[in-house]
Amino acid sequence: MRPTLLWPALLWGLLLVPLLLLGYLQLQRRPAPRPVAFPNVPLLAEAMSRGRGIRRHLPAALYLGAVTFLLVALARPVAPLPVPSTKNTVVLSIDVSRSMLAEDIAPNRMEAAKAAAKDFVRALPAGLKVGLVTFSSYATLIVPPTADRTRVLDAIDILSTEFATAIGDGLLEAVWALPGRRRPAAPYTSAAPPSEPLPPGTVVLLSDGQSNRGALPHDAARIAREQQVKVYTIGVGTPEGTFLNLGGRSIWVRLDEETLKEMAEITGGSYFRTTSAAALRRAYRHLSRVIGWERQPTEVTGLAAGGAGVLLLSAVLLSFLAVRRVA
Repeated sequence: MRPTLLWPALLWGLLLVPLLLLGYLQLQRRPAPRPVAFPNVPLLAEAMSRGRGIRRHLPAALYLGAVTFLLVALARPVAPLPVPSTKNTVVLSIDVSRSMLAEDIAPNRMEAAKAAAKDFVRALPAGLKVGLVTFSSYATLIVPPTADRTRVLDAIDILSTEFATAIGDGLLEAVWALPGRRRPAAPYTSAAPPSEPLPPGTVVLLSDGQSNRGALPHDAARIAREQQVKVYTIGVGTPEGTFLNLGGRSIWVRLDEETLKEMAEITGGSYFRTTSAAALRRAYRHLSRVIGWERQPTEVTGLAAGGAGVLLLSAVLLSFLAVRRVA
């Protein structure tokens, strides 16, 4: 989407700008009409020294800029500007497997993920519906999509960990929770592709491990694509892995980054790797701007007129200061 003009014919008025510039240059070359009798030589020398250089032309340049902005404003420019959107529906799908208790992200992955997810929910435009799904050995719809942010925030607060990691199930449960999507009778099968556009739907899936239960993640991603759902994935930790202390036992846990990347790519979304609480917040903050806002054509005549006013006032102020210095 490119900037446009509602009244483009008025841009012909910009031809006035070079004419004004030529007139100004002509005035600068015009000799004095008559010599000054008995001049105050020191004062005249000071005035001439102050009048040299580019600065003496600055008021005229600002004035020409003001005229340009004003003529553009008259043409009524329209530009694509970001505005809050409530058309979309978002479902958070959060991994609650035991590996989320790893303390490589303080205080642990689970608490850092919960804090960042709550910031994400608060940052979304008011009125946009948000749902919550958790997954471990199975997936559960905790909160259906709703505009009640308090309900979602309270549910995130009380999340606890369980065994195993079913990433594909976590995605499918989120997909079927979105408006217009119909869950198939048999699990792990694709529903009939929709014959018409469905309401916009987005899933933000966070995981720190490898899928070892349920539907294959790439199959779930293909179903999401068929259901016109865009999936953004967030990986917590590193592919190199870390040790997790569970009940006195050390367990090696690692992030399956390639699977999360593939899921996002299949559906047209993006993948974010996060290795710290700050990186988690940045990922969710970026997603809140991508998901919660859309670009719409907006008339910006007021902005152009405001720019013309600022330039004109600046030209008047500089001219006034220059006269004061000479006097």
